[in-house]
Amino acid sequence: MNRLPLMTHQSASDIVAFRHGEAITVHQFLADVAQLRAILLPGKHVLNVCRDRYRFMVGLAAAMTANKISLLPSTYTHETIRQMVRFAPDVFCLSDGDNDIDLPQLSLPEGFPVSAANHNLPIPLLPETLPVSYVFTSGSTGSPVPHLKTWGALVGSVRAEAQRLGLLDGRTHAVLGTVPPQHMYGFESTILIVLQCGGALSAPQYFYPADICAELSLLPRPRLLVSTPIHLRALLGMSSPLPPADLLISATAPLTQDLAREAETRFDAPLQEIYGSTETGQIATRRSAETDEWSLLPELRLTSQLGRVWASGGHVEQATELSDRLEIINDERFLLHGRTADLVNIAGKRSSLAYLNHQLNSIPEVQDGAFFMPDDGAAGSVKRLIAFVVAPGVDAHSIYAKLRERIDPAFLPRPLQIVDALPRNNTGKLPREAFQLLVTTLHHKEENNPGTP
Repeated sequence: MNRLPLMTHQSASDIVAFRHGEAITVHQFLADVAQLRAILLPGKHVLNVCRDRYRFMVGLAAAMTANKISLLPSTYTHETIRQMVRFAPDVFCLSDGDNDIDLPQLSLPEGFPVSAANHNLPIPLLPETLPVSYVFTSGSTGSPVPHLKTWGALVGSVRAEAQRLGLLDGRTHAVLGTVPPQHMYGFESTILIVLQCGGALSAPQYFYPADICAELSLLPRPRLLVSTPIHLRALLGMSSPLPPADLLISATAPLTQDLAREAETRFDAPLQEIYGSTETGQIATRRSAETDEWSLLPELRLTSQLGRVWASGGHVEQATELSDRLEIINDERFLLHGRTADLVNIAGKRSSLAYLNHQLNSIPEVQDGAFFMPDDGAAGSVKRLIAFVVAPGVDAHSIYAKLRERIDPAFLPRPLQIVDALPRNNTGKLPREAFQLLVTTLHHKEENNPGTP
């Protein structure tokens, strides 16, 4: 059986993380993994909700070396936890802070990690076939669906990413992420990329742009910022100079070319966008400031059957249907035209939510906005799009008039509602369940104010 190392660092003194001003070595990390592995609860499945990225990585490695499987849903709502229990009745929760998750709990003590053991521990070698995690879809189109990830597939994915991004040059790359490690993108690009490229992660999970910039400025170079469009937009909204980076990485939603170019200028670094899915992991990249075309990672291929596109090869262990509409240009490149589920058909006219959202967010006054297509109503009723917009100091009528100049009248929202913020999750996505709650709130407002456009 072929085995692959947990990490590719060359020395016990190599740095694997930066945590509150402290550099953590491979020696310390392996000791922490052994310490945690010894106290893991007996269940086979672990819900790792640690916010501290280093503690998450220790928990992941402890579970892997104990032959336990990590469950990584994108949210922790009560319904999601009930789904986790139905899926894995023996699941327990590994956490580093207070939570209201109704599961058996293993809480890391405040002083964890403790000082390392006096002797060096070997880097574990793990079977390629080892089940590492079940990663769950975001629920943006319905209930989360589990997808099993083996160690061999995960290593193949991040090594292909590292090769494409130039991270296999022997240097220690410091990685700061604004996306949580429980999300497939954050899992690959802030945790596994560090383990498999001899890198070092930034442990704290910061929220405010000023804190993110302060942490980035303290990291040694070369340094990577792994982020999302919504987080990049918040960072670019700062008036003060941004700390230089050596590489920007973005995913979870397509970037506009203008936003990519501004990010490259302000951070003085190239930006690479990653395309992938929970089902496949990452499969392509593009330099968003320069091209709309995506380039497949090595050994991957796309095939089209009956109007649907399938990915296979490389780290994708079996042919997997994609939920997006892709235009295959050649064996290596393609264009993305939005999600299949985003197609909208009104009065015989077709568009996509991705296109409509792009037009809405291109209006200068709009800080954030999204269209939503409600579920079918009563038989014979006319379905209407709804739009929620964050545009401080601007009224809905003004945004509506500017939107009318950009899209076909058939797709104009009824209504367009100004809100303080959209219910995005910590990866910047908008789960359908959260949208439904927003719609319910809107309907209550409409009853009292029927004149909203």
